[in-house]
Amino acid sequence: MQAADRPTPRRWDTEIVVVGDDATGLVARVTSLLFERGCNIEDLDQDVRDGVFRMRLHADTDGMVCKPATLEEDLSDLGDDLGVDIRVRRADDGAARKAALLVTKEEHAPRAVLEACEDGTLDATVPVMIGNHSTLASLAEEYEVPFVDVGDASGSHDERELLRVLDEYDVDCLVLARFMRILSPEVVFRYEGRIINVHPSLLPAYPGAEAYRQAVEGGARVHGATAHYVTTDLDQGPIIAQRAFRVDPDDDPEDLKERGRPLEAEALVAGLRAHLDDAIVVRRGRTHFREGVDPDAYDLGGVAPAPE
Repeated sequence: MQAADRPTPRRWDTEIVVVGDDATGLVARVTSLLFERGCNIEDLDQDVRDGVFRMRLHADTDGMVCKPATLEEDLSDLGDDLGVDIRVRRADDGAARKAALLVTKEEHAPRAVLEACEDGTLDATVPVMIGNHSTLASLAEEYEVPFVDVGDASGSHDERELLRVLDEYDVDCLVLARFMRILSPEVVFRYEGRIINVHPSLLPAYPGAEAYRQAVEGGARVHGATAHYVTTDLDQGPIIAQRAFRVDPDDDPEDLKERGRPLEAEALVAGLRAHLDDAIVVRRGRTHFREGVDPDAYDLGGVAPAPE
């Protein structure tokens, strides 16, 4: 798909995300600053999870009375004053998205994303691959992508280091390509709506670990893979794309894994493509095609048109 053929991009020009300890007056201080700078707030939502506060708002800055760099500096200073992290992201419709790959040991999903970026299927670049093990460093080297290991000997990842690397490479979205660790609200809140995971089941069935084993033990007759947005609730984020296959009565978990891995890769690439093209929108926890988008251009496994 050429750039001229892509759907109309985001309906906002500036996104502001505030993450930190919950405190009285945070929302008022941020929104007052934006009002004083001539920004029109078009959407705002907030949440608190495990003691971490998050506010995300979209603003129209056409009537802003200062330069964008000045707004960013003022918000950064306000964040320092309030003891929170305030990030500003401006919609850049012409630039390819920067997608960080988060990986563990399985290469089928990250390889599919790298190949899709290379052949133009995905309008994205992969500036960095981040692992909680060093197993896939050779895959990153094959595609000339920097590799950073943020895991310890047991595979537990250092989230402070992860956030530092994501900042260093100025990534736009995170792709969990069989990354076998759970991200805390500190990460999810900062990149909410821009983290895509692939899970080896037809969610909401069989969330969590060992999905292929769960499917066999549960007597599933159909199984598959799901690409979905990551939220602070494990494997419960809005579904983007799915792939399915039949399960025979004599299949064991390894049979399902062998059949499912290629479909995991397919679902992840399909879901990431729809996200990067800004072809979908999340409403009430479900994904819908944006108005004007041709559903036939995206093989997502049946995403309903947006409700009127």
